[in-house]
Amino acid sequence: MYLFQRIEEAAFKQKDARRTIGEFILENRDQLQDLSMDEIAKRTFTSKPTLVRFAKYFDYSGWKEFMYAFTHEVAYYDENAYDDVDPNSPFSEEDDSLQIVEHLMTLKMQSIKDTVSHITVEDMNRAAELINQADNVVIYGTSPNFYYGELFKRNLLTIQKKAFMSKSGENGLISNSLTNQDCAVIISYSGNNPDENPTSNVKLLKRSGVPIISITSGGKNYLRDYSDVVLNISSKEKLYSKIANFATQESVLFLLDILFAKIYSLDYEVNKKNKIANAKVLESNKRQTTLKDLSEQF
Repeated sequence: MYLFQRIEEAAFKQKDARRTIGEFILENRDQLQDLSMDEIAKRTFTSKPTLVRFAKYFDYSGWKEFMYAFTHEVAYYDENAYDDVDPNSPFSEEDDSLQIVEHLMTLKMQSIKDTVSHITVEDMNRAAELINQADNVVIYGTSPNFYYGELFKRNLLTIQKKAFMSKSGENGLISNSLTNQDCAVIISYSGNNPDENPTSNVKLLKRSGVPIISITSGGKNYLRDYSDVVLNISSKEKLYSKIANFATQESVLFLLDILFAKIYSLDYEVNKKNKIANAKVLESNKRQTTLKDLSEQF
């Protein structure tokens, strides 16, 4: 999770000076480099020692180091921003239906392009190999990531790879039952909060030697520190002040689709036969079409 998202999280959850300072930083991010520590303390009605404590809350040694990291992150974010569309508010109340369609199309295309720019072949290959070799694949995620994981699980089942969703209330039991012959896929945008689901499962999984593939946002977070492989979500959205998870959803689904495609390709002909065999048994009498181009005979 990027620093600006961690600041937003603190400003949203905390009720002390961290909220005041966090809100000021986020609202004045482009002017911060021109403001002295004294000026920021005065405008936030705090003090220089309070600003130092704020920086240390995010694991920086002091205010100077914190400001250096934040201003450089802002510069990187602006340089790599989506073209002509705000991922948090891709349309306005004045937009008509066609404009909304165009804005969302642009946003989703930009999200995929940004996702591709953060993919490394080595990580994708490693993740696919871990899943391909695993006896069982367990997928963790809270809503809406749970639903994206369900689609990935279904794809794996079509090629006869044992895959399960870890359900709320059973996470601990499931995690404790896995071994180093299995594999865990954890989907979490923030990747923080080690005491909350799904990241609360990390300690149990590591204790049993279960390989962990994480799908999470860029920047520093708890989950990526303990994962064997990390696949990066396009991370331009704010945590709270956004219309919906348009960009994140597209990024997660795209990563899962690529991962499945790579797994499929590792044993292409066998997986193709399994897929067709499953379709014949489970779907042949249910799916009918009058369109010649869509019909198949096996």
